[in-house]
Amino acid sequence: MLKPRRRARIAALQALFEVDTVHHDPDTVLRWRLAESPLPKATEGFCRRLLFGVLRQHVGLDAIIQRIAPEWPVGQLSPVDRNILRLATYEIMLDQSAPPKVAINEAVELAKMFGGESSSRFVNGVLGTLFTQRSQLAASLSRDAHPDATPDASRIKPGDEGVSQPGGQPQP
Repeated sequence: MLKPRRRARIAALQALFEVDTVHHDPDTVLRWRLAESPLPKATEGFCRRLLFGVLRQHVGLDAIIQRIAPEWPVGQLSPVDRNILRLATYEIMLDQSAPPKVAINEAVELAKMFGGESSSRFVNGVLGTLFTQRSQLAASLSRDAHPDATPDASRIKPGDEGVSQPGGQPQP
């Protein structure tokens, strides 16, 4: 049986993939994913934080991925690899609830589960570069955030406002 946080990452990845490829509403997709594979409440909050965090920051995340892998245009990556990289980049650079090496390992495992034959090596290489350059890249995220990607307040379920942020502090 998979651990709850890995299951949350899987649900977030599957939702990101669907939103990215067929443009379904993220709330609806997440609701379907959680109905299909329920998570404990705390882990559901983690999943929701990952999904909406990536959606809010996708422009900045893509810019970082492009900087560390310039020979691989983000728009031309397979949707699975692209969303695994977005998810892990978000975890490493912004969420920070897991150590970077854990986030990298989890991303590599997701790539083994859902990606192509060489996806895990590719993801590991890109995220290894991100790990070594993360302090230089941090400033670009706030500059590249896309304000229109922020989900409507109506999409956030009651109780999500208190989802823990880095350092264990509740979000305002």
